[in-house]
Amino acid sequence: MRKVTTVLVSAGLLAALGFGGLQAYADHHTAEEQAAKVTLSEQQKSELAALHKDILAKKKEVIGKYVQFGVLSEEKGKHAIDRMEKRYEMLEKNGFVPKWDKHEKRDKEKHREN
Repeated sequence: MRKVTTVLVSAGLLAALGFGGLQAYADHHTAEEQAAKVTLSEQQKSELAALHKDILAKKKEVIGKYVQFGVLSEEKGKHAIDRMEKRYEMLEKNGFVPKWDKHEKRDKEKHREN
């Protein structure tokens, strides 16, 4: 009788934990969807643009130093800078709201499999 009670209690706890995880997963995606619908004012966009430009300039400086010191080849340094500039252009195109749902479809399929 004691084993049956232990099994039932364990099964109940596992079920409660499993369904709680599903609820947290659903809430997480709702918050992400709401964040994706945000639009920034022109002042906010200009502030973010200035910050991103400063960061981009510093990163270019660091890459330049790596090339100068021989850590990176000129080709790899140029490639890294090109990728950073493309990233900035995408941010600018999206109104400086990051798109974090790049792999959302793949993640949903994985979750369904589990």
